[in-house]
Amino acid sequence: MSRYRGPKLKIIRRLGGLPGLTSKTSNKKNPPGQHGRQNTKPSQYAIRLLEKQKLRYNYGISEKQLFSYLKKSRKNSRSTAQVLLELLEMRLDNILYRAGFVKTINAGRQLITHQHIMVNKKKVTIPSYQCKINDIIEFSPTSKIDKKNSVNLSSSKIPSFLFIDNIQPCIQIKNISPRSELLIDLTELLVIEYYSKT
Repeated sequence: MSRYRGPKLKIIRRLGGLPGLTSKTSNKKNPPGQHGRQNTKPSQYAIRLLEKQKLRYNYGISEKQLFSYLKKSRKNSRSTAQVLLELLEMRLDNILYRAGFVKTINAGRQLITHQHIMVNKKKVTIPSYQCKINDIIEFSPTSKIDKKNSVNLSSSKIPSFLFIDNIQPCIQIKNISPRSELLIDLTELLVIEYYSKT
């Protein structure tokens, strides 16, 4: 199952802020469960597992998909952790979210699968589509979505690797997403260590 459909605020309370999962915030401070997390120190395995789960839930991908991205990033000559984050950040559903076209990555996935999005003048219905530098992403001309109202742009939130044309509206990818602009608090090396035995 590629998408988590359970209570999202429980995940936020357990893993911390995941802006791609939901825009809601919880008033409760303790982790989920009748008594919350005990005061026992988590094991090294538990720490690595939680870091891996942050990636999975934030980007809305399955375990199989995440492992597939990891195998691709291992084949690259650069840092495995850096390439893994770049692959996840350059997914089409994430680009729509980072550009402010949708409030969550799940909402971006829905727009794509319902054929509202075009990449380089061609309709794309695969949320995991890997965007490249100089790709132009825009709404389909046949889409009945109110494009002006659906785009909620704030110049302070627009990442530096994207250029957004407010008139069209459309997105142009100027560069690869840098690690410094990642929205979640993550230690990606722990994710690589989690998978190091596989």
